[in-house]
Amino acid sequence: MGALRLEPTIIQRLHEKAAAGRWGVSVERFASALEASVARAFSGLTPDRRQIERYLDSLHLGDLALACACADGHEGAWEHFVREHRPVLYRAADAIDPGGGARDLADSLYGELFGLKERDGARLSLFRYFHGRSSLGTWLRAMLSQRYVDRLRQARRLDALPADEAPAAVPAPMKTIDPDRRRFVAAIHHAIAAALAQLVPRDRFRLACYYAQSLTLAEIGRALGEHEATASRHLARTRRSIREAVERHLKHEERMTDAEIAECFSSVMDDAGPLDLVELLGSESARKNSERDRSSYVADPPPREGTADRRGPRRREHGAE
Repeated sequence: MGALRLEPTIIQRLHEKAAAGRWGVSVERFASALEASVARAFSGLTPDRRQIERYLDSLHLGDLALACACADGHEGAWEHFVREHRPVLYRAADAIDPGGGARDLADSLYGELFGLKERDGARLSLFRYFHGRSSLGTWLRAMLSQRYVDRLRQARRLDALPADEAPAAVPAPMKTIDPDRRRFVAAIHHAIAAALAQLVPRDRFRLACYYAQSLTLAEIGRALGEHEATASRHLARTRRSIREAVERHLKHEERMTDAEIAECFSSVMDDAGPLDLVELLGSESARKNSERDRSSYVADPPPREGTADRRGPRRREHGAE
């Protein structure tokens, strides 16, 4: 989007709405955070003023102001952050690993949030990746969950496979089934189905092509008249919106607490059971819609965002804001 500059009246209104002055966050500092958030959300797009204002009003402005203050080392902001968010993060850690294996990850996360490393005299705080699109609590739980998954993957890569006849190859005793797991899986299933139903046809079409039909990004881009990199960005954006919609559903429809939501995601990540995105999208209907929509898009394609029409390897993207 280039060097984005928001109107001073909009910045001033949002600065007051966020009560950013409580933490000593200047209007200029808050403006840079808002501009970075907009640039991140509309990367590769050219939104109009109405879209930008609607996006800005949807942000968790108070949390964004707190994150700015913490990144800048404001003592009062840090005291508030530790008092309000440490218990939430510890409950999420205990939900992820009841044995306490995630507590150290929660503690190490604080160090990265504070910014133990420096560059050009400035602390590199992890808060610079928070853009206010979700609540600060949701963002922290997502960061903690990702660190825990990364640790498990690293450990599994280092473990040697035992020989078939070795004692270590004997299957371990079955884990006790979590009595809440069936409820969690059903809740996630309903939440994802509801989130998919709210998608615009173009976003749903991309998901169906990518997951139900296993098309490459280049093939999806040709069908929609857009560059494969643009198709990749839109897929990542759609996944983020689904994640946020699922969290809202669990909180408001299922009446889950923050700790239960974290436990719900952890439970489903361990074993998704019958949860299948291809099934939710409907592979057969997706195939028919894919063929019909693809032909209509090719017959009358929208303006292309790039001139290159290369066929590249299939890529998968992971992560969250």
